[in-house]
Amino acid sequence: MLPAESPFRLQGRVCVVTGGAGIVGEPMCAALLRHGARVALVDARAEAVEAARMRLLRIAPEGDLLGLTVDIRSRDALVDARGEIDARLGPVEVLVNNAAAKSPNFFEPFETFPVEDWDLVMGVNVTGAMLCSQVFGAGMAERGRGSIVNTLSVYGIVAPDQRIYEGSLYEGRAINTPAVYSASKAALLGLTRYLAAYWGHRGVRVNAITPGGVFSGQNDTFVSRYSARVPLGRMADREDMASALVYLASDAAAYVTGHNLVVDGGLSAW
Repeated sequence: MLPAESPFRLQGRVCVVTGGAGIVGEPMCAALLRHGARVALVDARAEAVEAARMRLLRIAPEGDLLGLTVDIRSRDALVDARGEIDARLGPVEVLVNNAAAKSPNFFEPFETFPVEDWDLVMGVNVTGAMLCSQVFGAGMAERGRGSIVNTLSVYGIVAPDQRIYEGSLYEGRAINTPAVYSASKAALLGLTRYLAAYWGHRGVRVNAITPGGVFSGQNDTFVSRYSARVPLGRMADREDMASALVYLASDAAAYVTGHNLVVDGGLSAW
């Protein structure tokens, strides 16, 4: 248990995590709960929301955890969610824009990538984050306090090495990193810096976490090739982003805003 005076404590703070039932989102929710926060887990997949909520209840009282199925591309749905969160947990003090989409043709080559898929991914990764920041961030600015943390990707700051994908599979399917993913995460970095400057004088800090590749079912070919590109010699674990989030969400980062905290094992260092 953290000492009462620890700047990393989040006791009673209400946090919204979009994509909270995902590979990185659920460990983020768990870390926030362990540091004393009250968490609204938001995700578009109803069954995944309930499954994640049940797992998280092992570490937190039911009154500190709310699971909501929300399409973050809908401002009306987000406003409804904010009303429920306010009523059941309290005003939101921390927003984690972590949701990211995969489209039906996500791994299609760039030359033939459908614009419909491009619009879907951008709609969640960028527009969804913008709408969440409007709906939840505006209240933070009115109250004069808050923290927004956006989840980016190492491929929003460097280009993917196409050589690692030959023979690489994810759950038995050939994979790559599509241009829309890189473009959307680069755009989210721009939004991070804009909002940091826009809301800084009103007490709202806006930062980003850039994860490196997270192990989640890739085959040995991909894991070995990717790890060979990383100075620390491994892919990220799901939990590696959670401590970075706690830092940026908490008073330990009280003088940090507009920052991109890169958690990539050193991949972008060379």
